[in-house]
Amino acid sequence: MGQFYDDTENQSRSQLMSDDEIALLDESLRLLGDRQDRAIGYFYAAMFVEAPHLRALFPAAMDVQRDRLFRALLGGVRNLAVPEQFEPMLEQLGRDHRKYGVKAEHYEVLGRALLTALRKHSDYWVPELDAAWTKAYATMAAVMQRGAQDAATREPAWWRGEVVAHERRSDDLAVLLLRTDRPYDYEPGQYASIETPYRPRSWRTYSMATAPSPDGLLEFHVRALSHGWVSGPLVWRAQVGDVLRLGAPMGEMKIDQDSRRDLLLVAGGTGLAPLKAVIDGMSRWNTSRRVTLFFGARRTGDLYDMGPLYRMSAVNQWLTVVPVVSEDATFNGEQGLLPDVVARWSDGYAGWREHDIMVCGSPAMTRATVNRLTALGVPADRMRYDVAGDEHPAAAQVIDLRRTRASRTPR
Repeated sequence: MGQFYDDTENQSRSQLMSDDEIALLDESLRLLGDRQDRAIGYFYAAMFVEAPHLRALFPAAMDVQRDRLFRALLGGVRNLAVPEQFEPMLEQLGRDHRKYGVKAEHYEVLGRALLTALRKHSDYWVPELDAAWTKAYATMAAVMQRGAQDAATREPAWWRGEVVAHERRSDDLAVLLLRTDRPYDYEPGQYASIETPYRPRSWRTYSMATAPSPDGLLEFHVRALSHGWVSGPLVWRAQVGDVLRLGAPMGEMKIDQDSRRDLLLVAGGTGLAPLKAVIDGMSRWNTSRRVTLFFGARRTGDLYDMGPLYRMSAVNQWLTVVPVVSEDATFNGEQGLLPDVVARWSDGYAGWREHDIMVCGSPAMTRATVNRLTALGVPADRMRYDVAGDEHPAAAQVIDLRRTRASRTPR
């Protein structure tokens, strides 16, 4: 097939696809349809046949994350028409993949495997489509490598994080404190990918629950999932003294410090973590912006972090904390689904239309809350949202409500 690219350092940031090429690629993806799973399997088979040593970069059991790289590549193609989204996303993806041990020479193998899989499972494959896919992958690989090369001058591929505290808040939820072996610079609202020694090469993303502090401690809220290769061991097996690995901080759900608008924060379950970090960060500089946090759970016992939240509200008079329970009639407070409760409170806050808004929780809760706020007239550019609790890949953490798919991370 030949080389996909010659010199990534000379790739121009304006090297994107024409409208006709993008339309051709988009059509081929839509026609792939329900054969995408078979294409994913063929992609990995082709890659491992050509380069068996790459198998060591992936977890022993690939049933959960075998499709993540493939879907990330396809997600990159879908964003080719939007350079301001395409380039940051791919640069971040290249930066993040350093922790897997991905090297420059691996991109050639990935590209050949991708095109082999697409050819095999496409209804039609003409020279124009082959050329468009070859160019698209060359563009993506160049941007990813640029992101990886830039990151290598500033930060390690991963950090060691020692567990210094592990507190079970319920049967399936734990709060962990980690101390990294070197400074870990991040913005409140971002997340990190974590690998445990119990499941090597399996990484999952979790949001930091505090702003950066002089003691260097990182707080994470983890709920064990039935299919959780990482979450389960973190809740039930991890103990003080264990050492985890952390990838670089990622995510764009950060507060606009230049805004003068008050904030509405809506958290479901462990989606509380990034919003708690935002509040923690604001406590160091905010004096005038009012913040209203709705923290929702099904049962009263699932409101696992109310003590710290009430202490934060006692110290910061600008913070109002509203716990919400949906399935406990005995709860002495707001009852109902989070989107409904937030809407009920909207009358006293001009429909939330003058607020900056952050939402984090399950995909269903996040989607329902954003849709309800949109119906109330809140402008889309005032809302930032992220998902939590489904062990999503870092490259796909932020939920894209227009396509009803996760498309980060993320948060």
